[in-house]
Amino acid sequence: MQSPVRFGIVVFPGSNCDHDAYHVCRKVLGQDAVFLWHKDPDLKDVDVVILPGGFSYGDYLRCGAIARFSPVMREVTRFAESGGPVLGICNGFQILVEAGLLPGVLLRNASLRFACKNVHIRVENPFTPFTTACAAGEVLTIPIAHGEGNYFADEETIHRIEENGQVAFRYCAPGGEITADSNPNGSLGNIAGIINERGNVLGMMPHPERAADPLLGFTDGQKVFASIIEHVLSRVTPGAVEEVAAVTGEKGRR
Repeated sequence: MQSPVRFGIVVFPGSNCDHDAYHVCRKVLGQDAVFLWHKDPDLKDVDVVILPGGFSYGDYLRCGAIARFSPVMREVTRFAESGGPVLGICNGFQILVEAGLLPGVLLRNASLRFACKNVHIRVENPFTPFTTACAAGEVLTIPIAHGEGNYFADEETIHRIEENGQVAFRYCAPGGEITADSNPNGSLGNIAGIINERGNVLGMMPHPERAADPLLGFTDGQKVFASIIEHVLSRVTPGAVEEVAAVTGEKGRR
């Protein structure tokens, strides 16, 4: 049996989804997981870094604006630049754009209200390290909980990320249609998640860790974590897809 994948979950003052991510990685999927304190520059030999949701530093100035200067972020940036997989969820997505690891910005929701509900997102690119357990066009049910999830970028940037296949997920109707009504925050192009040009950094506003434990009644979020596990194992171990399927009960699709 292959050694488990080691997830590192960064904890900032104000993080509140760190234990959710830890629970999914360690208790649900049987992988290794450690917490990474924001002042500690040691990533503890992790295979994957997760920037969890919450309100880092109380969201003062802007969401993620202070967290980007934490000592741990220097190491996260080096890790990402070396090709290591980094997943930013909600506030983690906001931190990634503030740190320059992803393009664009996240603005106040168009409604100017906090949005907390289950949404549908369509898989736009199934060939990233975060989506290989999904099929192209597959619709996932994942919850959101944010006040600043409105993705925005200039026209040139939007054109570039669309052309490069950097849009990983879009908000959609239950049947997969991209509609204005299915957009919970006003994001351009219904964008719910993007990757960097290299493909190893994903930021997404929906919370896959809140849709991964069978006790919660739906497990679509497991596919994001299963894809990451498959990606890490496939770099060193033949037959990683089969091993991930044995752990999650899902068969990875490419």
